[in-house]
Amino acid sequence: MVFVLVALVVLALLASVHRYVWRRFVGDTTAPGSTLRKVGTVAAFVLPLLSLGAMTSGRIGAPFWLQQVLAWPGFLWLACLMYLTLALLVGEVVRPLLTRVLARRDAARATAGTGTSGTAVDGTLAATTSGTRPRTEELVPASRSCPSNSADPAPATAPAAEPEAEAVRDTEQAAPAAPADTEPAEADPAAPAPGLALPSRRLFVSRVVGGAAAAAGLATVGYGTANVLRGPSVKRVTVPLAKLPRAAHGFRIAVVSDIHIGPILGRAHTRRIVDTINSTSPDLVAVVGDLVDGSVADLGSAAEPLAGLRARHGSFFVTGNHEYFSGAEQWVNHVRELGLIPLENARVEMGGFDLAGVNDIAGETEGQGPDFVRALGDRDRGRAAVLLAHQPVVIHDAVEHGVDLQLSGHTHGGQLWPGNYLAELANPTVAGLEQYGDTQLFVSRGAGAWGPPVRVGAPADITVVELASRQA
Repeated sequence: MVFVLVALVVLALLASVHRYVWRRFVGDTTAPGSTLRKVGTVAAFVLPLLSLGAMTSGRIGAPFWLQQVLAWPGFLWLACLMYLTLALLVGEVVRPLLTRVLARRDAARATAGTGTSGTAVDGTLAATTSGTRPRTEELVPASRSCPSNSADPAPATAPAAEPEAEAVRDTEQAAPAAPADTEPAEADPAAPAPGLALPSRRLFVSRVVGGAAAAAGLATVGYGTANVLRGPSVKRVTVPLAKLPRAAHGFRIAVVSDIHIGPILGRAHTRRIVDTINSTSPDLVAVVGDLVDGSVADLGSAAEPLAGLRARHGSFFVTGNHEYFSGAEQWVNHVRELGLIPLENARVEMGGFDLAGVNDIAGETEGQGPDFVRALGDRDRGRAAVLLAHQPVVIHDAVEHGVDLQLSGHTHGGQLWPGNYLAELANPTVAGLEQYGDTQLFVSRGAGAWGPPVRVGAPADITVVELASRQA
């Protein structure tokens, strides 16, 4: 019941956002019935359907080819929707300011035009008064000079005055027909053009703000997509451990998390990551969960390059929450076949420290959640301990069991700004190294991407953690 309510709320939110985006990009900038409006309206219905298909096709067991067809446009649209909406919200601040500036400019032009027109009109009226009116006044008294008792009033003057009277009447009737606002334009070509009418001004502002928002949003998504496709960069961090013996000083662990092999990021993505890790010549490789988004049947071949990982003390793997969406047991067996060593609530002794790993919290639904007692309960606490755990939230259990360093992922560093602020609400550390009691926690931003293959403000990374002995 709760899931259904959450789903309805999410759908309502998506519908509202799409309605808002359609209104600003299509409704406010195109004419009713135009081709552009029809295309924009169709897109407003089709794109969210593609996004829903991309998010649900894997969960409902759709054919993998269909997942791949839906993934790129569906997930990319989600990123576009996010940044287009953010850009439009900024535009809501700019919109009234731009409207006010244009209104003032148009008012100034109208004022300047009125002053010029007034001069021209006055001149026209003056010419009419000095030319036509006097002639009319002269004719009227002449007609009134005839004797009132005459039986035949001025037969000699009537025919002579009639043509002039008709001319005067023609002049008086023609004078109002001459538009006052067109006459000044002919008299003064340098007068400023009148401002935009209110409907035109609104359309202009909508198109300017919409165009700027579209450019900003799409450019951000393009930049973030390029960040993912070019692969993770290498970071290095030194972590001093009080219990680490001098002999283990300088031990290098290549930490990689959240590879997210799936319908979008496939075999080539895995190969880039393996090549990048091998270029660092690590002593040990730690794959800390969320390796895949799909089944072994669909993605097994895309994960095969992991067999090429090279490290002096081997490569180790712990599950993330996405493994439990994709068949965790099958993936644990598959990575073992590829040469990685799964640590399922288990521990191994390395030279100078203990390396432990716990299952992800999501495994609790299958009775395979993290078991710190099994992984760390009977160990010698005089030795340094390094723990692999996908989610940072288990740090308090790590502190309780005397772990010196926990290596995690899961957060993606927020992946899409401002998602880092949301990630901070759910995780003790979003990225980097922090201290909790006697335990240090390092969180990787991850090497791949979940959902939209886009990263903004949270670049993908593989981190070489170099252990340092304080005794050295």
